[in-house]
Amino acid sequence: MFTCKRLLWVIKDKGESWTDEYFRDIILTQNVMPFLNNEENVIDPDEVTFVHDKAPCMRANKTQYFLQGNNVKFWDNGIWPGNSPDLNVAKRIGSINKDEVEKKMLSETGHNRYLEDILKMHITNVLTHMETDTDLFETLLRSYPLRLRVVKNANGRHTHY
Repeated sequence: MFTCKRLLWVIKDKGESWTDEYFRDIILTQNVMPFLNNEENVIDPDEVTFVHDKAPCMRANKTQYFLQGNNVKFWDNGIWPGNSPDLNVAKRIGSINKDEVEKKMLSETGHNRYLEDILKMHITNVLTHMETDTDLFETLLRSYPLRLRVVKNANGRHTHY
């Protein structure tokens, strides 16, 4: 997740699945809400709109009610179009992270290339470096109107995004 100012990265606990309960109780309550309510992370907390990717844990009614009950503006199930990765700029951040981590793992030699601890170290380093890349976040957020137009013009079909 990101705002104009910062990236928030949350890695799910090993063995946990992305149930709606885990998403609400751990991801949203313990991580996202404090992040969004901190003015160091957002320009104005009242201007925040939470955009999800319509994963089952995010579109669960209890999650939708949770967001409403916490006065979080968000794209609810009726707004966010289904199967729309072209609109989800967070996927671009994921792609950038994946590519950077992959480069770092491929630069490892021998057995290190296959160690979980080395992978975690590279993920942490890439995400930490990206945390305050405000130019990237602003560029991605500013791309929303163009993305919406392109998807609309394509009648919801695939685009180059």
